[in-house]
Amino acid sequence: MSAQSMLEQLLRSGLSSLDGAARGLTTQQPGGISPFGKGALTGGALGLLLGNRRGRKVGGSALKMGGVAALGLLAYKAFTQWQSQQQAAQPTGAAPAAFPTLPQTVNLLPPPLAEIHAQAMLKAMIAAAKCDGHMDDRERSLVQAELQRLDADPALQRWTETELQRPLDPAEVAQAATTPEIAAEMYLASLLVADETTTMERLYLDELARQLKLPDGLKRELERQALAAG
Repeated sequence: MSAQSMLEQLLRSGLSSLDGAARGLTTQQPGGISPFGKGALTGGALGLLLGNRRGRKVGGSALKMGGVAALGLLAYKAFTQWQSQQQAAQPTGAAPAAFPTLPQTVNLLPPPLAEIHAQAMLKAMIAAAKCDGHMDDRERSLVQAELQRLDADPALQRWTETELQRPLDPAEVAQAATTPEIAAEMYLASLLVADETTTMERLYLDELARQLKLPDGLKRELERQALAAG
């Protein structure tokens, strides 16, 4: 199962049911792209981490129905709106701001490139789930036990366990953003998981945006799109 398939299922389910997510993700799906292997997926484990633990649902109905493509579309809208604002802010008579290509968000990419974007978003979501500082060893062990129960692919188990145990570091998370589009999508994914109304999580989101090198205007537009999607 690929990272994109994993993210698709998490967004569609809303991360609201551990057992339901596990049942929905234990069937191998064709076309999965390594490094996430061919075995049963960890939807139940990540549902526990990202959804049940908080009693929150991730994203609004548009994201659940549209999955990864909808998240990419939100990033695309934010990019194009921000570009329009940049151009409108130019002094009268000045040459318009140059944006050489349209944003290549995950919804517009072929599967191998979309997989790279999806893996980065998953990394961001796991980090955001830890940013309130409340995830303890017991919760980590529950996720790891669920990985084993689902007989997940070894590569997937290793990756998930590494991300769970990794110290929270916005700079390290941001290293997965190899393009501006991935940076925008990672910030959107983080907004879906973190509670921006709490001080600790708001500080994390702001620092992540800084490490992702998001312009202030684009950051605000991404937040607006995320709020509208909820």
